[in-house]
Amino acid sequence: MYLGSCRYKLPSPTDDPASYEKIFDTFEEMEVDSFFYIGGNDSMDTVLKLSSYAAERHKPVKVLGIPKTIDNDLMHTDHTPGFGSAAKYIATCLREIWHDTMIYHVKSVTIVEIMGRDAGWLTAASALAREDETTAPHLIYLPERPFSVPRFLSDVHHLLDVQDNVVVAVSEGIRDKDGAYISASVSTSDTFGHSQLSGAGKALELLVKEAFGVKVRSIEINTLQRCAAHLLSQTDQNEAMQLGAKAVQSAVSGLSGHMMVIDRLTNDPYTTAIATFPIEKIANGVRSVPLSFINNEGNDVTEEMLIYLRPLILGEPVIHYENGLPEYLSVAHLIK
Repeated sequence: MYLGSCRYKLPSPTDDPASYEKIFDTFEEMEVDSFFYIGGNDSMDTVLKLSSYAAERHKPVKVLGIPKTIDNDLMHTDHTPGFGSAAKYIATCLREIWHDTMIYHVKSVTIVEIMGRDAGWLTAASALAREDETTAPHLIYLPERPFSVPRFLSDVHHLLDVQDNVVVAVSEGIRDKDGAYISASVSTSDTFGHSQLSGAGKALELLVKEAFGVKVRSIEINTLQRCAAHLLSQTDQNEAMQLGAKAVQSAVSGLSGHMMVIDRLTNDPYTTAIATFPIEKIANGVRSVPLSFINNEGNDVTEEMLIYLRPLILGEPVIHYENGLPEYLSVAHLIK
C-alpha cells in the first residue's frame, strides 16, 4: 500500500507502451493480484486505462477504482468520501465568518471564494452554515448557472438596503453566459490540462467596491479543507471504509474495470448501499449540481440541496491531539 498524491497523467498505451509494460511487469514481479486506485476524476481515468489494457492483453491483474474527492463530481455515485468532511469544514468557516462580520455595524460585503472549477458542490455546502442566528451566506453562486455581473450587483444592492453585512459564497469556476470565467486570471494549466483559476472572489470584490464604496473583502478557501481532519465527518469515514471493503470483495469475486459507488436509499433515516459501476461510464465525466438544487434566480440553493447535504456531515470521530494540535498520520514517505 502506498498513500500519497500522484499528479502523473498516464498516456495512452499507443503513445507510451513502455509505461504500461513497466507497470504490469512490476505487478507480476510483486505478485499483485488486484490493484485499487483511490481518487477522483483523473484517478478514474487511470483506472480505465489500466483495466482496459489488462483486459485487451489478458493480464490477470484486476484494476478497481475507489472514489475519494472533496469535489464530489464523480459520475454514478451519490457522493464521494472526502466531500462530507470538506462540506463540514466550509459550513463551519462560513458560520465563523458571519459571527466575526456581524459585530461591526457598518455596511460591508464579504465574498468567500470556494473551490469548484466545473461543479459547485463545495460552494453549495456553505448553505449548511445557516441556523436561526446565522443567516449567512446570503447569496450563493455556482458554476452550473451562468453568472451575470449586473444581476450580482443588483442582488448585493438589494441586501445592503435592508442589512449591514452581506456574505457571498461563490465557486472559483463561475462563468458568464458565453463561458468566460469571472476571474482575475486564468494563466496556467495543471498536468491534466485543467485551468488553474485564481481570483473570482477578488474580481467581485473590486466590482462591489467600485459600485457601492462599502467595506468589502474577499476570502479564498482553497486547499484549506483538504486536510482539515479536525472537522472530519463520521459518516464520511464510515463510508470510506465500506467502499474499501466492497473493493476487496469485488476483486475476490473476479471483478475488474469498475468503481465502487454509493447508492442513497433513503434520506430520513439516511441509508445507503455500496455497489459497483463500470469505469468507462464514469471516467472523464463530471457530475454537476442538478439545476433542481439551485433556485430560479441562480443566487442560492434549494431545500432539496440541503436535504441531500445534511446527512453527509453528521458524526464526530475522536480526534487525537499532541501538544495542543491535531495529530496527523506521518507523511515521511512523501518527503524527498
